[in-house]
Amino acid sequence: MKDGPDIARIGALIGDPARANILSALMSGKALTATELAAEAGITGQTASSHLKKLMEGGLLAQAKQGRHRYFTLAGPDVGTTLEALMGLAANKGHLRTRTGPRDPAMRTARVCYDHLAGDMAVRIYDSLETRGFLTTSTDAGGIALTETGEAFLATIGVDLAPLKAARRPLCRPCLDWSERRNHLAGAVGAALLSRFQENKWLRREPDSRVVHISRKGETELKALFPV
Repeated sequence: MKDGPDIARIGALIGDPARANILSALMSGKALTATELAAEAGITGQTASSHLKKLMEGGLLAQAKQGRHRYFTLAGPDVGTTLEALMGLAANKGHLRTRTGPRDPAMRTARVCYDHLAGDMAVRIYDSLETRGFLTTSTDAGGIALTETGEAFLATIGVDLAPLKAARRPLCRPCLDWSERRNHLAGAVGAALLSRFQENKWLRREPDSRVVHISRKGETELKALFPV
């Protein structure tokens, strides 16, 4: 095998159905126990422990101990972004799960993608920022960056960029939305916007789900702030 990143190992880790279900469950951004993840994957606790160990060794999961429990999360936003991109690729190629239900339309409207907003509203926000010149292509391949006017706009809605710039995480990243098959905004700014919308009570997370409900006021405010 040629030198370079070992995508085969990452692909094998994600490719197992049980491990894929575990990773998908953690896309909500919540920390879950091994027991909860076993239930999500439809496997026994012992089998879940084996899968969790492999995902930890592969650098895809992180864990924290609290009392008698161990809680698992995705290892970082880059893992969440990769999983969302793979979901988009799977949807685009017609590889869809047969399970459908009332949550599907809600998932497409608005959901959490690790720590930022995804779905129809998130794509609208990205499109609005881009068409108004608040986002521009950066020198990094496929990357994006805030313009000066973009930074000024974010300040007007209460997003403090100073601590975000001081952190090591990229400010802005395009993330392929699996349902819309277009980009939504990831990175530190994407996470900050989700937090701001929740502080304003424009959004409400559905318990034990990635689904995000947008209030009537929230929809009005978001459409006014992010016209397309």
